[in-house]
Amino acid sequence: MDDRIKKIISEIDGFNAVTKEQVEIFRMKFLGKKSALADLFAEMKNIQPELRKDFGRMVNELKIKAEEKLNSFAGILEAGSDSGESETTDLSLPAEPHEPGARHPISIVRRRIIEIFSQVGFTVADGPEIEDDWHNFSALNFPENHPARDMQDTFFVGGKGGGISPASNSQDMALRTHTSSVQVRIMETSKPPIRILAPGRVYRNEAISARAHCFFHQVEGLYIDEGVSFADLKQTLLYFAKEMFSADTKIRLRPSYFPFTEPSAEMDISCNICRGKGCNVCKYTGWVEILGCGMVDPNVLENCKIDSKKYSGYAFGMGIERITMLKYQVKDLRLFSENDIRFLKQFVSS
Repeated sequence: MDDRIKKIISEIDGFNAVTKEQVEIFRMKFLGKKSALADLFAEMKNIQPELRKDFGRMVNELKIKAEEKLNSFAGILEAGSDSGESETTDLSLPAEPHEPGARHPISIVRRRIIEIFSQVGFTVADGPEIEDDWHNFSALNFPENHPARDMQDTFFVGGKGGGISPASNSQDMALRTHTSSVQVRIMETSKPPIRILAPGRVYRNEAISARAHCFFHQVEGLYIDEGVSFADLKQTLLYFAKEMFSADTKIRLRPSYFPFTEPSAEMDISCNICRGKGCNVCKYTGWVEILGCGMVDPNVLENCKIDSKKYSGYAFGMGIERITMLKYQVKDLRLFSENDIRFLKQFVSS
């Protein structure tokens, strides 16, 4: 009997299971109802009484050894070391597939604009998106009856029920319609020289279409110091256009009107798509309008407690979406806010 038990122990020690099927074969052979171990327990009644104790001890030790072996097989399989089911694991691979993200095109262009102007001394300034009438309109020389104050252009905030509406009983607070309000706050709290860039989101009550939206992004610049001239403004904007688009980009300034600048102008660049030859983007003129600019109106300086006789300055503002559409030839403004993964994946490497 001792030889039989030793033979079974030898078989247990030599058994190697690397798949679930092989583990099940081991269990049935050594621990199942018809296993060699079950046969030994069945023979217990035939053993002489004086030898039964030692025999029982050896059979129990055999059972423990078989169970430990079975547990070791199960542990190996749980650890994923089943070489029969898969090839050797490459530990250098990442645990999960990881696709690189993409920067939003608006963020890409916003960052590039800031980089360009920072090279000539502009620093970034920020302000609240919910503004009072003074900073959004009055300080910027908007008359009380100016169309921009009308409900067709501005989302006013307030009234008894709170919230946002095109027309409110209380028109003291509004979602800012431009980032010029940041310029006012800087002029009120800083002394010249001032050279700041104010990027941010703005809101206007407009119908959403391929060319317009109720919210969009602006970047506005302000430079105030002694002896600042329109020539300084022109050279700064020419530098920006060449850096943003290409070295052969040309600009032209057309007279315009803005309440907070005098004189005022709109700036066009030579079409970067047709190179000035004429296409549907530039409406076959060879020019595309990208921003408004001008010399800061003396009234605005005085409203912000800056001596207009000593200091002068210029300001400019542009829509980031407009610049982005030109740079990447995007034809529908709505793509920037619809989160279409097919559109955004095009900017993975940008």
